[in-house]
Amino acid sequence: MIVMEYFSRNNIKEVKYVLDFVKMHGLGNDFIMVKDMDEKLPEDQLPGLALQLCDRKFGIGADGLVLMLPSAKADIRMRIFNPDGSEPEMCGNAIRCFAKLAWEEGVVKKESIAVETLAGIIKPQLIIKDGAIEAVKVDMGEPILEREKIPMSGAGTSPVVNETIQLDTGESFQFTAVSMGNPHCVIFVDAVDKVPLSQWGPALEKHPLFPRKTNVEFVEVISSDHVKMRVWERGAGETLACGTGACATAVACVLNRKTDRAVTVSLAGGDLHIQWSEENNRVYMTGPATKVFVGQVDI
Repeated sequence: MIVMEYFSRNNIKEVKYVLDFVKMHGLGNDFIMVKDMDEKLPEDQLPGLALQLCDRKFGIGADGLVLMLPSAKADIRMRIFNPDGSEPEMCGNAIRCFAKLAWEEGVVKKESIAVETLAGIIKPQLIIKDGAIEAVKVDMGEPILEREKIPMSGAGTSPVVNETIQLDTGESFQFTAVSMGNPHCVIFVDAVDKVPLSQWGPALEKHPLFPRKTNVEFVEVISSDHVKMRVWERGAGETLACGTGACATAVACVLNRKTDRAVTVSLAGGDLHIQWSEENNRVYMTGPATKVFVGQVDI
């Protein structure tokens, strides 16, 4: 990031920020990556900055703004802001892009990285072949299945498996709730391509059962090791991929006895490989991260 000072014609001193950014995506889930290791961006302007930069008509365009920051408790810290200015706890596709960029920029010089997030310390592992990052495997931690920690309101048991949720429009669904540091509502359907996602997604996202809103996944089971998923992301809308959503889906599949613990999750942007380990209860996600272009933008 470059900071330039200048005087206006009225002799009023102003500060102009010129941001260096990198555009990246994980299976089409795209992000504006900004390295702010000196923490110069004003805290109170970050939500508005996300609104400005993520706009696909008047800004750069992205599913989120990702900041690379120093950390007192890990190798590096990641913050994410949705296109609506809200700040989610975690993003699986973003952290793969984040880890790749940190290594390529020399911010970290090891293949196993500890990243501080609002969901805790997340540990991506770079898979390097012939000097280039082929994929990133992320230890996403243990799934959170306790109702109040997802969080969900209302009385009921934990884990929340095959519970009924009803919309004001009359539709009702059987869902499983999982948190991967952020809340997910997983619904199994016969054919994901027939789901009216733009209609059901926002209604479920803002359902009163989820006091902090929720991500919504509709899932079609193909086989014991393969599912197809569409996602409505909290604060972003429909996206081509969601890493935490794929992890939550794999957990929900096991809880509902629909697949094995290792599963390929096919999304609109490509495939993620998810494993819920029986040995340590942790979820591992493996997938690509792609750099698209670099640039500068005035704010």
